[in-house]
Order: sequence, then C-alpha cells, then structure tokens
Amino acid sequence: MSEKWDGKTRGSLLGYKFFIFCIRTLGVKLSYFFCFFVAIYFVFFAKKQRIALVNFFKVGFKKSSIKANSMAFVTFFKFGQTLIDRIALVTTRAKQYTFEFNNEKVLLEMLSQNKGGVLISGHVGNWENAGNLIRERITAKINVVMLDAEVEKIKSYLQMQTGGPKFNIIPIKDDLSHIILIHQALKRNEFIAIHADRINEVSKNIELDFLGQKTKFPVGPFVIAHKFKVPITFVFAVKTSASHYKLSATDPIYASTSELEVAEKYVRCLEEKVKNTPTQWFNFYEYFEAQS
Repeated sequence: MSEKWDGKTRGSLLGYKFFIFCIRTLGVKLSYFFCFFVAIYFVFFAKKQRIALVNFFKVGFKKSSIKANSMAFVTFFKFGQTLIDRIALVTTRAKQYTFEFNNEKVLLEMLSQNKGGVLISGHVGNWENAGNLIRERITAKINVVMLDAEVEKIKSYLQMQTGGPKFNIIPIKDDLSHIILIHQALKRNEFIAIHADRINEVSKNIELDFLGQKTKFPVGPFVIAHKFKVPITFVFAVKTSASHYKLSATDPIYASTSELEVAEKYVRCLEEKVKNTPTQWFNFYEYFEAQS
C-alpha cells in the first residue's frame, strides 16, 4: 500500500533554530544561500520524497527522468525558501516582502455579505504566507483549518521565538469539534481557509481527473464549503521572486448545487496553478500512486 500524507512537517528542531538565527542575524537572502545546500541534502537523503516528486513530474507532466529530477531539486529549494519566508513574515524582516493580489476585491466583497467565507487552497506555493501578508490590508480574521500534527517541540519553539502565526488555527479533530469552531467563525463574519489537495488514512475521498490521472481528493473541505451556504473562493499564493508573492482569488461561488460541483471547479483551478508553477508543488508523497 502506498504511503499517504501524515500531516507532519519534515524538519528538525535544530534546523529551525539554525534558520531563525540566520534570518535574524544574516537576513533572508543569506538564509536562502544555506537553503540551497539543504535542498542538495534532500535530493540525496530524502529518497521517498525525491522519488515522489520525480514520479509526479514524469506522470503528470510527461517529463524525462533527467528533467524530472532537476525539477525535484528546484522544488526542494523553493520549498525551503517558503519555510524561511514563513518564519521571516512573523519577525521584523516582514517589511521587506511585497505582494500583488489578483482579484483582491473578491475577499472584500465576500466580507460585505456578512456571512464569512470559505477560502479553499492547495499546496501550490504557500497560502499561509499569504495570510500573514494580507491580514492588515484585508482582514485579520482568518482561521486556517489544518491537521495539528507538527512535532510539539518545534511548535513550542516557533511560538516562543516568533509568536507563532498571525492567524487563528482550527485543528482537525476526530471528534469533529472543528466543525463547531468553523461554524462559530463564519457567524462572526470571518474567513475559513482550508487546503483540499491532500488525502490521509482517515479522510473520505472523491475521485476526479487531475493532470490526466484519476486522482482522489478529500471530500471534507467541499462538504464544509457547500453545507454552510457561505461564499466560496479558490485562493493561491506563489513566490515570484526572493521577496515577492503573487496572490490570486477566483470569482466567488455564492450558491453551489453540491459538494461535487465545488470539487470539480476547484480541481480545474488547482490544475491550472500547478501547470503555471510546477516547481512550487509541495506535496512530497506518491501523489498519483497513492490514490489507487
């Protein structure tokens, strides 16, 4: 049976300490320099993750083995950069970052409906970084729904050193208590941000065409978006330079006929984003094989 995503961020506490030190004392760009060597390390010693990326590019993009391996290295490097940005954006280094937001008016329009809204994203680029970028410009009321599976020592250290993320986290629980928290946040006219491109051992799934393959997606995010009858948009944030991000939001869906309709529209949008920025695909497990 193929390995599925377990919700944990790869990395050691020592690694986080090193890069927080680098960001604060040497700056972001020099931290990227060290990240280059970490990417080389991953190519040689993170075999499962490398093979998963190579297979993704070979199957989904029909790339040769040489090209797919090259793209895998670039993906590791870009992923490391976004993790550095994740830390930098909650420190005094945040002021050096800029962004552009295609269709920014959508989020403001959704807030004006006074119903809250669901922002569905995926692991193309990094929407968590986008949340830290837009919170002062649009709203600070963003709740990110995620599996709460990071190593506790790393979470505690990041909280102590940076104050943690500048948005609220709603952890997914087996007792479904997160559904109550989501409902309460929407009642307060807040945004719910949720990723919808990773399956795990317990999620219920829906099968759709993605990059020419029959692929399973978690049905939960689409059920939430449909059942709560609130505005829905698909949002993404990709890194375009060392300190610049490009954010985008689709025109809102105000009335969906079913969770399947939401899912199909999302997957088409996700496919477009992946085709535009394939080396910012940050799913490091056998994506297609794991779906079978």
